[in-house]
Amino acid sequence: MFSPEMAMKLPANIWIRRQQCPCGDWKCYIRYEGEDQASISGRLVKSETVPSQLSSESVFAPYVGQIFKSDEDAFEYYSNFARKNGFSIRKARSTESQNLGVYRRDFVCYRSGYNQPRKKANVEHPRERKSVRCGCDAKLYLTKEIVDGVSQWYVSQFSNVHNHELLEDDQVRLLPAYRKIQEADQERILLLSKAGFPVNRILKVLELEKGVQPGQLPFIEKDVRNFVRTCKKTVEENDALLNEKRENELLELLEICKAMAKRDTEFVFDYTRDENVSFDTSYRSLTYGLLLGVWFGMSNHGKAIIFGCVLLQEENSHSFSWALQKFVQFMRGKHPRTILTDIDSGLRDAISRELPNTKHVVCIWHILSKLSSWFLLPLGLHYADFKVQFDMLWHLENISDFEHQWDLLVAQFGLASDKHIALLYLYRASWPFSFIRSSFLARTLTADFFQSLETFLKRILGAQTCLQVFFEQVSNAAYSGSRAKEGMQYLHIKTGMPIEEHAQSTLTPYAFNVLQNEIVLSMQYVATEMGNGSYLLQHYKKMDVERLVSWTQDDEQVHCACKEFDHSGILCRHSIRVLAVKNYFKLPDKYFLLRWRLQNSLGTIDDAHSQGRSEACAQVFHSLAATLLTESLISQERFNYVHRELSGLLEHVRTMPVVDEFSLNRTTVNEFNDP
Repeated sequence: MFSPEMAMKLPANIWIRRQQCPCGDWKCYIRYEGEDQASISGRLVKSETVPSQLSSESVFAPYVGQIFKSDEDAFEYYSNFARKNGFSIRKARSTESQNLGVYRRDFVCYRSGYNQPRKKANVEHPRERKSVRCGCDAKLYLTKEIVDGVSQWYVSQFSNVHNHELLEDDQVRLLPAYRKIQEADQERILLLSKAGFPVNRILKVLELEKGVQPGQLPFIEKDVRNFVRTCKKTVEENDALLNEKRENELLELLEICKAMAKRDTEFVFDYTRDENVSFDTSYRSLTYGLLLGVWFGMSNHGKAIIFGCVLLQEENSHSFSWALQKFVQFMRGKHPRTILTDIDSGLRDAISRELPNTKHVVCIWHILSKLSSWFLLPLGLHYADFKVQFDMLWHLENISDFEHQWDLLVAQFGLASDKHIALLYLYRASWPFSFIRSSFLARTLTADFFQSLETFLKRILGAQTCLQVFFEQVSNAAYSGSRAKEGMQYLHIKTGMPIEEHAQSTLTPYAFNVLQNEIVLSMQYVATEMGNGSYLLQHYKKMDVERLVSWTQDDEQVHCACKEFDHSGILCRHSIRVLAVKNYFKLPDKYFLLRWRLQNSLGTIDDAHSQGRSEACAQVFHSLAATLLTESLISQERFNYVHRELSGLLEHVRTMPVVDEFSLNRTTVNEFNDP
């Protein structure tokens, strides 16, 4: 966005999260969870009148001799004291010397001194502005001193005697020193102004959105009017420069892509000269109006990998269709089994048209990040209870249970006419677990994976990333993702079950870690045979619902009602328990999906040998350490000796060089699985 300070200065490219709400109401916008929750929560109790630091701690009167690290610290302290006591301050005289620089600062009451008479303008009816200055003598004088080579400031004079009335809380906030339009409000004001809203209506919209009483915003109509006027002038002055800069950077980006395509046969790109094309997921270029869409997948090591990205302009079904067509083209005609997106009606229509056989899933983490913006103000103090019940709701496994609990939730919180509740229900086939539990998602809905995507996007989208730098950052991220893989560290056997040992030699560490957890938990279930190859699984402490597992001997087929294998490709604890009961010493190969196997890595032969050698060494050390522990616990003397010798051995090993053939050969390459 543009601010008054940016006048006559060409701003750098700025990327921001999309704030437009998917409900379709252009007046509705999103504040993401964690970004501004303190200010939102505060509105439930009182309006935005006093800064949080003033309400949370007492501000005592300054005193002569009080020490501050800097003059700015002193000014902030005095300003907080002034606001608490019904006035504001301003900076007056400063004194400096050649040796010390500025060594004295004078801060005074905003009504200190008198206005000097101005020369009247040569107009027929000049405006007479009444001055607020009345010669008030309230002040705080600072002096700088050097103590042990470190400069500090101390209060040399202080007076809190005023010759005017001090203001109440609801009046002092209107003083110019305390009226400030925050950045988020600036963006909203500019959006409303661009849509043709007059200033008085902009104020009413902001009051409604923030849930405050009329006149209780931390700024007044005059501030908004001045801000809009200044920004309008700034935009007019910069539009021509911005258009030229955008065109130049887009042309440079195309040339870079062409050069990359010549060097790397696996790099593909396409573009259209239609200026009205767009695709959006989370971020947009505020300076250029470009929207960013990124296609991610998950490697067999559980890491995010980037398939491609697109920069476009408008958000409509036609634009999304173009982007999806190009994506399928780049993937050599392969359609993904499942696609995860945010809520967007245009994108939903494009997916149903271009990817008719692909399951469209709305990522639950995108929905959860919007809940506070949608329901915090309407529900007030009941929002916390609503969020708990909503979390239980989307985890339900049965569709009929979801429908029943949804009706109860809507009725309990009085949300029958809420547009966002209607939006969520419209998309119910795409986000509750009960509707998507049979869709293969390869653990992409885990919180860890979603956070890794957020971190990735923030890393490639610096606050001032130009298009060329953006391309380089995406290229580096894609390259590093294809070359780096999670360390092949040895994972200890926990149960000693043959099933676990076989899985360890077959799966990647990431997949084995997930399966190992299921193997451990499988030992907590009782399997009761029901006949016809069916088993009823019950947790011994009733900490899980009963599960029905069916097993057929002829094709070694096991199927659990929880559908975890269908959902993630990792066999569930219930199925593992039944296979253990049937005396299986290793899982059937069909339950080791290719995408989770070690052999799915594009490692070299040397890498495979190195991996085997690493695992063999780990097994030897594990056995030796277990024996050593047993022997050392026989007596205190033995224990002390082993502890002393091992400590010395560890110090010696740490000083040995680590760059050798063994360590270098441990580097392998991830495979990018098909979407």
